[in-house]
Amino acid sequence: MIAVPYRNIRVPGECHPRLEEGFERIRRELKLPEEFPRAVVDEAEWVAEVPRLPALDRTDLPLITIDPPGATDLDQALHLEERPGGYRVWYAIADVGAFVRPGGRIDAEARLRGETVYLPDGRVPLHPPVLSEGAASLLPGAVRPAALWCLDLDADGQVVGADVTRARVRSRERLDYDYVQAAVDTGTADGTLRLLAEIGRLRLALERARDGVTLPVPEQEVVAGADGCYRVELRAPLDAEAWNAQISLMTGMAAATMMLDAEIGLLRVLPPAPADAVARVRRAAAALNVPWPEDASYGDVVHSLDPRIPQQAAFLEESTVLLRGAGYAAFDGEPPAEAGHAAVAAPYAHVTAPLRRLVDRYATEICLAVAAGEPVPEEVRRVLPELPDVMRATGRRAGAAERECVNLVEAFVLRDRVGQTFDAVVIGADEDGSGGEVQVVDPPVVARCDGERLPLGEPVRVRLTRADPATREVRFGLA
Repeated sequence: MIAVPYRNIRVPGECHPRLEEGFERIRRELKLPEEFPRAVVDEAEWVAEVPRLPALDRTDLPLITIDPPGATDLDQALHLEERPGGYRVWYAIADVGAFVRPGGRIDAEARLRGETVYLPDGRVPLHPPVLSEGAASLLPGAVRPAALWCLDLDADGQVVGADVTRARVRSRERLDYDYVQAAVDTGTADGTLRLLAEIGRLRLALERARDGVTLPVPEQEVVAGADGCYRVELRAPLDAEAWNAQISLMTGMAAATMMLDAEIGLLRVLPPAPADAVARVRRAAAALNVPWPEDASYGDVVHSLDPRIPQQAAFLEESTVLLRGAGYAAFDGEPPAEAGHAAVAAPYAHVTAPLRRLVDRYATEICLAVAAGEPVPEEVRRVLPELPDVMRATGRRAGAAERECVNLVEAFVLRDRVGQTFDAVVIGADEDGSGGEVQVVDPPVVARCDGERLPLGEPVRVRLTRADPATREVRFGLA
């Protein structure tokens, strides 16, 4: 079974023992890191007590954080304001470099982990929680070291100036997306929240104009019914999430430009999709009745889709082939020939999530040095060539964990429904005519289906023949 393109799957409330056991098996199979070594914890506890606080004090900025409810590893805080002819974006990023020194025990452990791995029953953090959820996190009311970006925009939302420096900051408030969306929708948003919607819409328009692509992927959530049965529901992303993501994306683009100009850096890259892959996705669009005018780009099509519609969700799944092959490119000297990110439609770098992703700390250190007109620290230069391979290996492991968790939960939810029939849409057919893949309407899953000559793009009735949480397999047959 393959997962539809959802960011994650949530299991709110108390987790069923069968799921807990399954998640633990996934941890063991993928050899996810367990507890931090004692020496790493000791170092983290020590540096948490003695952070390197910068001299520049910007605790006057009324920064806020916007994250999912309950989040404690807060990487970013922002304050938005108007200026003559445009806007100014203050974007504070947790300064993990104020705590973690290259070559130290925390750094060595972080290079083994690469990134935080999120599972429905918890997470495998990149850094010890005393840092990621405590001393380095931009928690409200606490003075924290930060890499403070200042981005000036014109009236259309284009970046016309970018700078970053170390500063002390203090977040005023921790908000969640539902609150922000409600404030905007009811017309009560002011200050930063009003400008977030305004700037976010401008940046989305610019993304579309440059042919960038952000997949509108909903979140799967497991819901327990009154009858004790579980079901999977979709939660469509809020506009507020897209606006907030655009601030992060804009900062990553500014960081990439800064590093390219300095001829040293670490980019997130994605090559353009090959012509045969685009042709294949166009055929899938036609089969699934997704309009794709001849003069429209893939980005134009994606921006018009509603992932809650099964055929359109199925097209999104099929079209992810055009966004495969992302990696990192490190350079110290002449920039790489392929420095762009096809989905962003511009050069791009990861710098806004250093609590959760290793490369962000190193890329941020480069940007801080470049912006200050100082040499990039030698310990950063020395490690730079190794980071793409580190992130490739750890990213593959994190992706596998997320996929297997989705497979487990879907098999668990369907385990008592073997023999039942469902409405579905055929989204893939084997060349030998023996079967293919279907997008089930309810529950929203994509799975293998057996049957001769499946009619690509057509609605069908399918019967569930297998749903085994032990093997994490779901399988259907034509009804």
